[in-house]
Amino acid sequence: MKKILFLPAFLWATCCFSQRQHVYFLKNNGKYVLQRDSANYIRIVNEPDSASVLYNVTEFYLNGKKKLVGKSKTGDPPRYEGQCTRYYANGAQESITNYKNNSKSGLQYDFYRNGKPYLVTEYIDDAASGGYFKEYQIKANYDSLGTVLVENGNGYAKIYDADFKIVAEEGNVKEGKREGTWKGNNKNPALSFSEDYQNGQLISGTATSVDGTITTYTKSRNTLPKFPGGIEAFSRYLSSNTKYPRTARKYGIQGQVVLSFVVEKDGKTTDITITKSVDPAIDQEAVRVISDSPLWIPGVQFGRPVRVVYSIPINFYLKE
Repeated sequence: MKKILFLPAFLWATCCFSQRQHVYFLKNNGKYVLQRDSANYIRIVNEPDSASVLYNVTEFYLNGKKKLVGKSKTGDPPRYEGQCTRYYANGAQESITNYKNNSKSGLQYDFYRNGKPYLVTEYIDDAASGGYFKEYQIKANYDSLGTVLVENGNGYAKIYDADFKIVAEEGNVKEGKREGTWKGNNKNPALSFSEDYQNGQLISGTATSVDGTITTYTKSRNTLPKFPGGIEAFSRYLSSNTKYPRTARKYGIQGQVVLSFVVEKDGKTTDITITKSVDPAIDQEAVRVISDSPLWIPGVQFGRPVRVVYSIPINFYLKE
């Protein structure tokens, strides 16, 4: 008799390919699609080279130009390890990032679309993130013409939005850390903010929305939604409440479902969608268990609750 083995979120399993190469079609939001014409980019995963345990991951834009080149501990979805290089659609290098256990570690180099250097940051291992982003220090910063703004961790930094259209935040940098008053603008939600830092630590912040609403916050600008009790409690909830569909078990159907969902301002889970499907019955069960989830502790941004999109895998495996 087969035993049922649930591997909940954050316990990723290595994919075993029957072929040396797997091809995936994806949308920009990470959703998997079946046809190339419906995709925004293509991911190709090759089995590890001899004497290596890391899969080779290469992504391409539909125009054939490279989007990403890196190594992964798992087949798909990837969990990056070592150096990963990303490219703009025009072929210019976008960034060079180093990963450790799928988390940024060490130096990251970012570039403008014209190929000139933009930003050099260093991500600190095992540091408290204090929000959505892992803690980093600013080592160097340049404008689009190559003028030095920050050098050797000292200067006045200007950090742009993803489209390089506006300065999202700016302020003094001392020995790689934010220091003094930083000011900036946020698109979603639309607001301006002012924050005071000491030795890289956020002391306090004030945000003003377009309608004049003012909020204040301390220690952290953003915090992610949290399942009551944390990740381990969420894994226990999935293990205890997920039921293997009878038909899938009968026919030995197994695999990894990837879902996205929204944690609302009141902690409810909504807008649950399958981004990577296994089987209709398994997909439906994955949606059900997330839909029935207890209320989460909502995410906070600039001192106010916000809707946050989450993406998780749930593995359905049958163990002999």
